[in-house]
Amino acid sequence: MLTSNPPPPRSRCERCLRPCLHCLCSLIPYLTNTTHVLVIQHPSEQKHALNTGRMLTLGLARADLLITESLAEHPQWLLKLQDPEWRTELLFPGEQVPLLALQPADTRPRRLVLLDGTWRKARKLLHLNSSLQALAKVSLAAGLHSRYRLRKVPEAGALSSIEAGAEALRLLEPELPVEQLLIPFDALIDAQINAMGQGLYQRNYHSR
Repeated sequence: MLTSNPPPPRSRCERCLRPCLHCLCSLIPYLTNTTHVLVIQHPSEQKHALNTGRMLTLGLARADLLITESLAEHPQWLLKLQDPEWRTELLFPGEQVPLLALQPADTRPRRLVLLDGTWRKARKLLHLNSSLQALAKVSLAAGLHSRYRLRKVPEAGALSSIEAGAEALRLLEPELPVEQLLIPFDALIDAQINAMGQGLYQRNYHSR
């Protein structure tokens, strides 16, 4: 009986983790931001084709990507999140304080924490980590619309991690050309739509 060998695995870019033939690195900017961005990514998200948390951190000079479900495994980050010398806030949708709410003068360096994963996984990350629950929570304005045309959003105004990070930095650092962060994001979505074909896309996504 003849058996066929499985196709060899496609080589991947070690930086963006995309197949080398579809590497996005040439489109990813390198913006010199002032606000430190920490993306805590649920492990199930790291191999997702649309890995927007990783894409966001690659485009920023001051950003880190932490892949974990439990911060207890990363004591160095627990200390950083609790450091009173920093103004550390969790960007999370809901009835929290607006990102640009008036507050007393605070000259501490600012760190913004984002949770990267599906809505359910992001809530799980928050539930499992008391250190995240203890952070001051801020949110973006209501009524924002996602450019993420290939994922069903849990509620109106929900944004992908890269969109949320870009919008937050647009507010905090107006001089930063954050629109450049979304160039590889848009290119990736366009490529996914072209791969599935316009007919399938129109039937399954465009009508929503």
